[in-house]
Parts: sequence; C-alpha cells; structure tokens
Amino acid sequence: MDIILKKDVENLGLEFDTVSVKPGYARNFLLPQGIALLATPKNKAALEATLEARKEEEAKLIATANGVVDQLKKTTVIIPAKVGSGDKLFGSINNADLSAALAKAGVSVEKKYIKIPGNTIKRTGKVTANIRLHRNVEYNFEFDIVSDAPVEAPKPAAPKKVAVEETPSEEA
Repeated sequence: MDIILKKDVENLGLEFDTVSVKPGYARNFLLPQGIALLATPKNKAALEATLEARKEEEAKLIATANGVVDQLKKTTVIIPAKVGSGDKLFGSINNADLSAALAKAGVSVEKKYIKIPGNTIKRTGKVTANIRLHRNVEYNFEFDIVSDAPVEAPKPAAPKKVAVEETPSEEA
C-alpha cells in the first residue's frame, strides 16, 4: 500500500516521501495517528503543489544538508568498544552511538537520519552507514569500531629462577 508521509518516521522515510508499507501498518498505525495519507491521485497532486510552494525553503534545506555532507567528508570517527574473543563486541553499536560520536567530532546529525546495515553492529572493523539528511541528499559514511583495550606488546619471557639449595658445609 502506497502512502505519503506527513512527518519524518524513523526507519521508514522523511516528510512528504511516498513509501510502500504493509496495509495493516498503514490502516492501524500511520493513518489513525495522522502520520500519513493514502497516496491517491488527488493527494499526490496536493503534494506536488505543496512541494512547488516550498521550493525556496527546500533549496535552503538542501544547501544545509550539503554543508553537513561536506563536514562528514572531512570527519573521521573511531568508536572504541569493549571486545571479547573473535572481535565480537560486548553489546552493540547502533545509530544513537554513531550520532553521539559524530557530535563529539563536531557534526550534528540526528539518529533518525542514520541507517546502519542490520540496525546494530556486533563486530569490530570498518562499517558504512547511510546518512539521509534530505530526500535528495544521502551520504555513505564510513567509520571504524576498535577495541577500547590498549594493544599490549608481547612480553619477553622472564628468565626462570633456579632454586639452588645450599648444603651446610662441615667445618672441620
């Protein structure tokens, strides 16, 4: 079932997007909550008229989004995490963690705009997240997840101490 979103919906789309959802989700949640409209020809025409009227505002939003993308291109994010054996994380990294790491780096991106493949990350390494700042502006941001434990150099083997027993010498 095709619908037109009236608001941004996390993991679904942004305002004024036309998306396809299951009929039950549309009828039981999105439509009664006033979050979406049915994508009828009349509503699609109204959407086009609204987008035409908002063209200048949209241009400003796109310029702002492109500015954020330029900042993202200059930003390197490394997220430290507790790691067990086999590079598996204790817990997971999600879009909120990436949003917080970006904020520390000086780039403000809301977590609802970040999509991580599989929604969570459970291993160390390089990961690519899709950041959709506007319906026309998307960026694939690459970041690293590393162990928070410092890497220790292998210690040289300590010399073994040999216990020498002294026998009492007889004095004659």
